[in-house]
Amino acid sequence: MTVTQAAVTQVARTRGGRIAGCEEPTSILRPDGQDQYTISEVVTVTGLSAHTLRWYERIGLMPHVDRSHTGQRRYTNRDLHWLAFVGKLRLTGMPVADMVRYAEMVREGEQTFSARRELLVAHREDVHRRIAELQDTLVVLDYKIDMYGGAQRAPERA
Repeated sequence: MTVTQAAVTQVARTRGGRIAGCEEPTSILRPDGQDQYTISEVVTVTGLSAHTLRWYERIGLMPHVDRSHTGQRRYTNRDLHWLAFVGKLRLTGMPVADMVRYAEMVREGEQTFSARRELLVAHREDVHRRIAELQDTLVVLDYKIDMYGGAQRAPERA
């Protein structure tokens, strides 16, 4: 393991092995210009598998990843930020096809700002609906937990 890999691994261990969210993971990132990460370093930092990273690239979800003179992938700080954002989209349940479409629009440039916004607004509405459904489900779970805890002596409802 190189000194660089050891440093990234140590930072990942202290941060739980993940870039959390879209916030600036400044303690993980190297200065611009020195920000070349191997696929194994990105695996350590993000928690994604190498297979997933290659798949993201193959389906167009990951922007162009630079390569070394030997053909090894070299990720940048920008790539790590993108992966953190994609992780948030995945967490919200956005379909992969929508994520790929969003990535395509990003590559198309500023003229797609309104289309990107529309996609995100529609997805946010879906997330709000799902949150409401989950909150309703929590009410049912709380009822069952209380019932089994002896707090209520009502007959069980399906």
